[in-house]
Amino acid sequence: MEFPEPHIHPPREKHTHTAIFLHGRGSNGPEFCNELFTSLTTNLKNLPDSLPSWRWVFPTAKTRFSSRFREDQSAWFDVWSIDNTEDQEELSVDGLRESVSYILKLLADEIERVDGDASRVFLCGISQGMATALWTFLCAAGQINQPLGGIIGFCGWLPFSHKAEDLTRRQQALELLHQNGINQSLIESSKLDNKRQMSKLFRDIIADPNLPEIDASTDISILSTPVLLSHGRDDPVVSIRLGHQAYRILKHLEVPTEWHYYSGAEANGHWIKEPQGFDLIIEFIEKQLHRGA
Repeated sequence: MEFPEPHIHPPREKHTHTAIFLHGRGSNGPEFCNELFTSLTTNLKNLPDSLPSWRWVFPTAKTRFSSRFREDQSAWFDVWSIDNTEDQEELSVDGLRESVSYILKLLADEIERVDGDASRVFLCGISQGMATALWTFLCAAGQINQPLGGIIGFCGWLPFSHKAEDLTRRQQALELLHQNGINQSLIESSKLDNKRQMSKLFRDIIADPNLPEIDASTDISILSTPVLLSHGRDDPVVSIRLGHQAYRILKHLEVPTEWHYYSGAEANGHWIKEPQGFDLIIEFIEKQLHRGA
């Protein structure tokens, strides 16, 4: 089964930028677009009103059989438990491989639409969509050789984060040895820096033969893309602990990452708080646009 055609909300003015928004499990592109665009900022504007020259791309995930719920549902990947993300995590691998490959192609297509300038393309997602966006970002080294405009994620997590944290602990131990001047030969024998090691870890998990090998020459400039992560403290679906875990991993990699949290959002907390969360999106985007000016 192929991925459905993305839902496109065209720009109202001359096209300057693109945002790709990934929905959560059980949703789809058109539904997510409608939900997102009915929410307003403090200025009583929705996202297209606030950014009229932007093209909005809402992909739809494949329909997959849920091992946990024993039914077909729209999902970027299968997952057994979000409370204990390590439980039967191997179920996620096939879907992550397919979805990451698909989103990388969408990114390449949208970058081409804006004259090859990746800084004019933003990748965003909520819940499982955030998880997929982060995975795509961490697997993109060598595929996209410049930073994106930004990554924006709400109410999500990073699948296989325990493996990433294991790697960060090993990296921190080596850094401590380096600071103390101990075992210098061991440190120097590591040919990959922290970002390349992390990208290789995620690539190795999904084992996509279409992605090139990560080595010391791989361009990792995309991993300097600014990231905004935000989460509801009262989120009953994805614990804020998991969102903060993703933030810590990105900070260890020295990815420029902002972390925000809130209470009282719709959907019992598993949504973007209105209007503060939408103000945050606009503020983050404007900050990146000024950075690139």
